[in-house]
Amino acid sequence: MHSIQTNLIALLLLLTGQLSAQILIVDPRMHHLRAGTEREWDSFKDTSEKEFSVNFKAKPNALSATLSLRQEDVKAAWVVSLNGKDLGLLDQDENARVRYLPVPPNTLKEEGNVLTIRYKDGPGKADLLPDDIVTGDIRLIASEQSSLLKEAQVNVRVLDKGSQKLVPARITITTLEKALQPVDIAPGQQQLAVRTGCVYTGDGKAAFTLPAGKYKLYASRGFEYGVDSVLLEVKKGEVANQQFTTEREVPTPGWVASDTHIHTLTNSGHGDATVQERLVTLAGEGIELPVFTDHNFVYNAKPLVQQMGLNSVLTPVTGNEFTTQVGHFNIFPLADGEKPANHQVKDWQSISQEMAHHKKVVILNHGQNVFYNFQPFGPARHISVAGQDLDGWQLPVNAMEVMNSSAQQKDFMQLYRDWFGLLNRGYFLTPAGSSDSHDVMRYLVGQGRTYIQCEDENPGEINVAKALDNFLAGRVMVSFGLMAEISVNGGDGAGGLVPVSRQDVQVSARVLGPSWIKADRISLYANGKKIREARITGNGKTGVKWEGSWTIPVTAQDTYFVAIAEGPDPQHPFWIIPKPYSRVSSVWNPQVIGSSGAVWIDADKDGKRTSAFTYAQQLITEAGANADQLISRLHAFDEAVVVQAASILQSQNKLEALTTSPAFRRASKQVKAGFEIYTKSLRESEKLRAKK
Repeated sequence: MHSIQTNLIALLLLLTGQLSAQILIVDPRMHHLRAGTEREWDSFKDTSEKEFSVNFKAKPNALSATLSLRQEDVKAAWVVSLNGKDLGLLDQDENARVRYLPVPPNTLKEEGNVLTIRYKDGPGKADLLPDDIVTGDIRLIASEQSSLLKEAQVNVRVLDKGSQKLVPARITITTLEKALQPVDIAPGQQQLAVRTGCVYTGDGKAAFTLPAGKYKLYASRGFEYGVDSVLLEVKKGEVANQQFTTEREVPTPGWVASDTHIHTLTNSGHGDATVQERLVTLAGEGIELPVFTDHNFVYNAKPLVQQMGLNSVLTPVTGNEFTTQVGHFNIFPLADGEKPANHQVKDWQSISQEMAHHKKVVILNHGQNVFYNFQPFGPARHISVAGQDLDGWQLPVNAMEVMNSSAQQKDFMQLYRDWFGLLNRGYFLTPAGSSDSHDVMRYLVGQGRTYIQCEDENPGEINVAKALDNFLAGRVMVSFGLMAEISVNGGDGAGGLVPVSRQDVQVSARVLGPSWIKADRISLYANGKKIREARITGNGKTGVKWEGSWTIPVTAQDTYFVAIAEGPDPQHPFWIIPKPYSRVSSVWNPQVIGSSGAVWIDADKDGKRTSAFTYAQQLITEAGANADQLISRLHAFDEAVVVQAASILQSQNKLEALTTSPAFRRASKQVKAGFEIYTKSLRESEKLRAKK
């Protein structure tokens, strides 16, 4: 049990300038606690405790007081108790934040006060849920919480630097220790969404109250804009006026910012963002084409957008997250009053039948996540490198999420590899980025987003039909802190099919991002394999981090190119990268990424995109039983075609016969390597299937 000396316990802080609430420091240190025996994240390297307890002296409180503490990385339920009475729970939020808890009258005594923080369900259940947390800097404040939060007021205005007009924005408020600070809202305001350390404003104005003290405030407007900030000290009874300006930093003309996967508490029944709050957060994060996709619920946000006066900054699209036991699928656009599809389906063929009359965008969401014990791209049923479904199911979608910022993976490239495998299989899917946000700030709406090629001069009047046509054509970029543009021979970019007439092509790329995010590399992939990489240093001029090109030889095989940019976690309190929702490992190395859609070159000059699977089918059909011919002809194609050939032979029960034949022993290293890549993945899948 921790013990703090009487002279430290008795320390009373007087906040700067005027007499404020007296503060008793109970414990200034931060403590690492762990629920369970397993380390949750590798970043927790020090010794942990099962629970925290401290004895201290205090003056008895005839009136209500407030307990203040800081917390980080809290996911499970942790109870704070004082003298045997539960004061409440820590906030179940992994962001660093200040937590206030009310202390009822007559709780404190002269001596022998005991404060405890423990996992709610005790040691037995804790073994089932690892949760490492950091908490401390514990103080008792001689003021009721409601009074404490009204000690000072801050009036904020956020202007666009160019037009000097008020604009929607997010205000982030932190302590000097970088913890999100609770605030209260001054009465009479409508277009706000408020949580601890965060105030979204739909009209560029906000007035909030908070304890007297020193803080750092940030004004942000989403990925495309710079961030203004100020260190602010407010005294008790003071009203401070603060004006911020934001300026566009990322050039996105002709590209519409879309979040294709958003939720509300109002219609999904979980999370914490009401429909009104969701609209304010979308405006504050600069999402111009939001798709409302509540679970098995069709909602038209247009009337409310009009009513709230946000029709000049965004164009809402009606959709539905078709939530089934065999995957989650976003479907849009839907007509007003359209009934949700029957979510009781049990297989993908039934989903295809449900979707047959829609002829709309259908996105597979978070394909590596497990729901109802079903993982769409799990290795027990799917071979990623070949895009092969081992149960023989046909994927009923025309797009898939490669970035879901609320459901990230330990390996951010896994969903990209899944997408590459499916492209090679002949599924010409559009990559999508989304937030899947259900909350005002725990998971940031628009953090993962998709840029769609479309006229964007008037965000309130976007041509939805045109935008979605371009989306389905693959004319997109996926953004999670960065953007990666691509073009071939100075012409077509993502979604294009480029004719070629010479022996090489020039593939150009450009990496974009705001000043508050860095990029450190750009990679070029051809048919799913990395073929070029460039390091990024200095990050270039504002908005443009890097631009360059590569000369790539052309073969007789159609090829698609994808550019992927990467960078380090910016670690800003207004753009916090959340940890994986479904933890599968203690390894977590967050980073930002941006990727292009796929641009194809028509090397075989047939006027269409030809997949690796199609080439492999043709080679196997033409070779028949002639193994030497098949092996010889595969040498002229890339690894993607070899992998597809192996998968086809496996489905025909001919793989082992080929790989043990004399012809295979004479195969080139390139061909053998492709077969080995496939057979290694197949063996791993077979082991998992045997355990079922």
